[in-house]
Amino acid sequence: MLMLQRIKFLLDITHNRDIMRRYVVVNGFDGALTMLGLIIGFIVSEADDLSVILSVCLGAAIALGMSGLSSAYISESAERKHALDKLEQAMISDLKESAHGDATRWVPLLTALVNGLAPLLISLLILSPIALSIAGVSLPFSPLYSAIIIALLLIFLLGVFLGSIAQISWLRSGLQTLFVAIVTVLLIYLIAGS
Repeated sequence: MLMLQRIKFLLDITHNRDIMRRYVVVNGFDGALTMLGLIIGFIVSEADDLSVILSVCLGAAIALGMSGLSSAYISESAERKHALDKLEQAMISDLKESAHGDATRWVPLLTALVNGLAPLLISLLILSPIALSIAGVSLPFSPLYSAIIIALLLIFLLGVFLGSIAQISWLRSGLQTLFVAIVTVLLIYLIAGS
């Protein structure tokens, strides 16, 4: 519990909690839409080898995770160092061994983990019906359509989460994100399906 309190404290003094919450939504949304796009692309192209579909989607999920992890770490490290330098100049003091120094070292890592794990975990959830089907588990729908249902549900839930943060209608917010997903599906069908 002490470690969680320390993390909370470091996030509070850097005001990074909001940034991390945005990263969960933005990168989770990226992961969900990317998987949805790939799966619709496979359906349009009439691909039926689930092992190939899973491998391609996993490759994209891992790339999204690594991109989120590395880009957030690099940018947050630079921002935290810049903020610490400004604070040290204002206080005319070396703060590297203070809580602010700890935040400069740890907050970029925590932010990067959130930024990288959000698209990866959401992608893995979406891909779970395909993996289950390959493992021999019988599903009520085809694995690709099951994955689409999960993707749409997760996209809707991300909208609901945004609605709760903004204290607006969770239904409206969920439907807005779902609308984006449906437009994405229609565009893929229009462009790739013709």
